[in-house]
Amino acid sequence: MFGIGPLELVVIAIVAVLVFGPDRLPEFARTAGRLLRQVRQMVNNAQNDLRSELGPEFADLELQDLNPKNFVRKHLLDPMDEDEKPVTEFTDSVPERLPAGQRPPYDPEST
Repeated sequence: MFGIGPLELVVIAIVAVLVFGPDRLPEFARTAGRLLRQVRQMVNNAQNDLRSELGPEFADLELQDLNPKNFVRKHLLDPMDEDEKPVTEFTDSVPERLPAGQRPPYDPEST
């Protein structure tokens, strides 16, 4: 879940016993469990409020989709909506070729 292995859990348990003592450790474990349950309930309530405020068009919204990493990955790996017809004509913004020896036009705003 948090990238904590079994050895780290054992070390945390030993430190907890040393810091809190064996008498108060069950009380702290119950308090931590209640706190975790309340945090989960608050997160679920926030998700439900968000879904109800956004309306039915966002009913299938997943909060994991809002993660920037997932957003970028989704748009990079999905095929792009490309036009099937290639561009065959040039636009007016492409200048014509100048004849050999002719100087290009001077634009005072560009220098």
